[in-house]
Amino acid sequence: MPAPILLDQEPDPDTAKSSAPATQVSPEEIQADEQFCSKLEDRALLSGPNRRLRDLQLLFSVAKDFIVGFRSLHFVGPCITVFGSARFAEDHPYYKLARDMGAAIAKMGFTVLTGGGPGIMEAANRGAKDAGGRSVGCNIRLPFEQSHNPYLDRWVTMEHFFVRKTLLIKYSYGFIIMPGGFGTMDEMFEALTLIQTRKLKSFPIVIMGSDFWPEMRHFMEHMLKGATISSEDLDLIKWTDSVDEAVAHLQEKAVTQFGLRRYRVPQSSPLLGEKALEGVH
Repeated sequence: MPAPILLDQEPDPDTAKSSAPATQVSPEEIQADEQFCSKLEDRALLSGPNRRLRDLQLLFSVAKDFIVGFRSLHFVGPCITVFGSARFAEDHPYYKLARDMGAAIAKMGFTVLTGGGPGIMEAANRGAKDAGGRSVGCNIRLPFEQSHNPYLDRWVTMEHFFVRKTLLIKYSYGFIIMPGGFGTMDEMFEALTLIQTRKLKSFPIVIMGSDFWPEMRHFMEHMLKGATISSEDLDLIKWTDSVDEAVAHLQEKAVTQFGLRRYRVPQSSPLLGEKALEGVH
């Protein structure tokens, strides 16, 4: 197949055999686009080519996100990350299930790590506090208000979604997936892909809220029939609504498999401005 021809400019309409009429972009539209991109670092990073100096600034912004995240989460202890929607109120059954799961994770000795926002994230962090455990959040700056929930011992706010997702995975020894939207799906399949491609060891993934997932389970079976995944890939997932079953799975696949010493964390240095999380030894 011949390589596509890349043009430096639009072809002459008089000589082109067929072409759509060129759309003129007004100065006002250009200014509106620039204003849109200027409000969040992520927008500018994802908006295509920038001036060289601007791209360098954006690289430093990404590095800053990673450094702040590393310094904030390095000393919180081994985590289990809970993913789920920000849209469930505290009277919703999924909120209650996530809260119970957060408490159970804390009782195992793990730190509960979430995206730091409301809904399922708040519920899991709240459950950790109910049980006297450690609760940490990795929030994201959005164009609409999303403040961290009030049940966090420590939190950090990221500019870049992909940095946040990396941090939520980096410090975790297992993942609890609760019902959620596009963001939750993104986080779930990111974790599955990293495990499938051996970028991560086979960390446990527990999916809870069974009445939410029938179509997703059916679609995964469809992918298996279409040979786009293997049966071993589906074995990565534990489907359950039982907190006890989830805990047993985490115990077998996280604690036992890795010989995990749950309370062992790096020593923080006050000279470097590092602070251990209270209760972590």
